[in-house]
Parts: sequence; C-alpha cells; structure tokens
Amino acid sequence: MKLVFDIEPVEQARPRATRMGRGIRLYDPKKVSVYKKQLAMMCKFQYKEQPLLGQLIVSLKFYRHIQKSLSKKERELRLTGAHRPVVKPDTDNYIKSTLDGLNGLLWEDDNQIVKIVAEKYYSEQPRVEIEVEELETND
Repeated sequence: MKLVFDIEPVEQARPRATRMGRGIRLYDPKKVSVYKKQLAMMCKFQYKEQPLLGQLIVSLKFYRHIQKSLSKKERELRLTGAHRPVVKPDTDNYIKSTLDGLNGLLWEDDNQIVKIVAEKYYSEQPRVEIEVEELETND
C-alpha cells in the first residue's frame, strides 16, 4: 500500500516538560503536535481500513521545500535528486514524528515495523510518501 501526504515533514523535537503538582508532564512542542494531528487526519481520509497487524516493512520518502535563494543550476540539481538534503533535520527525527503520528491508524503500534527505508529529497511540493508492506511469515 502506498500513501502520499501533502504536508511539509516535521522532525521530532525533544519533548517539553511542565510541572503538574509533584509530578512532571512531558509533551510534544506545538509544531510537532500539529504535524502529527494533521498527518492523522490525512491518514483517516486516505486509509479507511483497520490498522495493520503483524510484521511490517515501511519505506518513507520525505520531500522538503527548496530554499528560494538558490541559483537556477543548484535548484535544478536539487529537483532532479542529484543534490539531496544533507542538512538538519536528521532523517531519523523525520521518521520518529511520522511513525508516531500514524500509530493506531496504519498500524497498531510502530513496534511492528521490522524494516525501515527512509530518504530525504528536495521538492517544490513538500510531502511525505509512505509504502507499507506486510511481511509474510512462514508458520
């Protein structure tokens, strides 16, 4: 199954903390929280099945915007994929926020994922593309 979410990918940031009486409550920064909620809404619109069970293989492609102040040559190199993002945010932080945002929707829990392939690209249309494959088990 392949899904495309027309949303700018957002990296998982360190959780914030606040005191609650004698305890501490951890929460996502607003930017991450909004991303996860928007991703969940888009997923509910595109995927109307029950969450997948079992072992999963997930392929993720994160397309981030291209800066405006680039030469035409550099812009073309980025659009063709010859130059890929080797700047922050890190790919693993994109993975974390995206997988967490889809828990309970595409899969019961992201601990079911046994293999991940993730890539970062530049694009004029920021988006997140996800392919999910159920791993066949020989019982």
